Amino acid sequence: MLPRYAELHCVSNFSFLRGASHPEELVERAQALGYAALAITDECSLAGVVRAHLRARETGLPLVVGAEFSLRDAFGDDARVVLLATTRNGYGNLSELITRARMRADKGTYRLLAEDLDEGVDDCLALLVPSPAVAVDGPQAERAADCLRRQARFLRERFDGRCWLGVTLLVRGHDAALLEATRRIAEAVGLPRVAAGDVLCHLRSRKALQDTLTAIRRNTPLKSLGYALASNAEQHLRSRLRLARLYPRELLDETLEVAGRCRFSLDELRYEYPEEIVPPGHTPTSWLRTLAFEGLPARYPGGTPTKVLEQVERELALIAELKYEPYFLTVADIVRFARSRGILCQGRGSAANSAVCYCLGITEVDPARASVLFERFISRERNEPPDIDVDFEHQR
Repeated sequence: MLPRYAELHCVSNFSFLRGASHPEELVERAQALGYAALAITDECSLAGVVRAHLRARETGLPLVVGAEFSLRDAFGDDARVVLLATTRNGYGNLSELITRARMRADKGTYRLLAEDLDEGVDDCLALLVPSPAVAVDGPQAERAADCLRRQARFLRERFDGRCWLGVTLLVRGHDAALLEATRRIAEAVGLPRVAAGDVLCHLRSRKALQDTLTAIRRNTPLKSLGYALASNAEQHLRSRLRLARLYPRELLDETLEVAGRCRFSLDELRYEYPEEIVPPGHTPTSWLRTLAFEGLPARYPGGTPTKVLEQVERELALIAELKYEPYFLTVADIVRFARSRGILCQGRGSAANSAVCYCLGITEVDPARASVLFERFISRERNEPPDIDVDFEHQR
């Protein structure tokens, strides 16, 4: 009977000039191979998971969200760590880590430091993927093994009970040595091992494209790359039969344990605008209502028409239902600040169909004198956040 398997280390073409397959192709191939789950782990990026999620939702394949990071800047070694989000909080922490690593480096690159992992990245699992150098004979292997032991201890202490040593077997002549080296280090450090494919494409036939991407990335002709090119095409999504012939069964079974702990789905995300500061005793809902009704006397000194009052109440009810109050409060605050400095500004577009925007002073279309259609601005059926366009004088 074929073992069940979840791929935990796989990059898409959103890992620029490394991955050779679209996220959708990876999901479809994993589904066709009968994988239990697939992790998209682009390098210091979550860019590929959106397309993968949409396709996985259609196919029913469980998708794990993660990212991989080089440890060269953190430990001076070619090992990598793969972080997998287990919850919504873990996804947020992983996003923050990616931002931090990207912001300290030039555009298109990143720097992950050891201090970035000091707190362990809550609600994320860690897979330490060693450099192949640990399986090479000679002093280089011993140095690599020493470094791997330090990294493993570092991560085990910070990811207590949620860290594994990843084992990548790519039929490159040192698989047996790599298995033995990782076994010794895992036992010495106290980490479980797990199979990880280090996948770059969905099909073996993408090897030629992947080689071309390597040549472009290194700015070197293909014929001059030599050992910089992978010696075979094993970094694709392989059949479970082939995996069973390469890996000990317990390493394949452990992938299911890891994937099973990753319960986060992008379906948990929704439009969440940062909460506005509101006066004590108010919520965003009550404060928006207060500001809207405070604005009515200025707009209608002779009394507010019944039609407008009904329109405002209807809009406030829908805004509250969809939880968009913080967005309205933010825009109103920006407009209020601009006008306090004498900066000309004017709301326009579909927001002009909103009586609430008119009461807040954002727009200037009087709903008592025009036929406004609020549904052009916000609709329950569209299920998308509002877009209030405000023009400001460009000099200021």
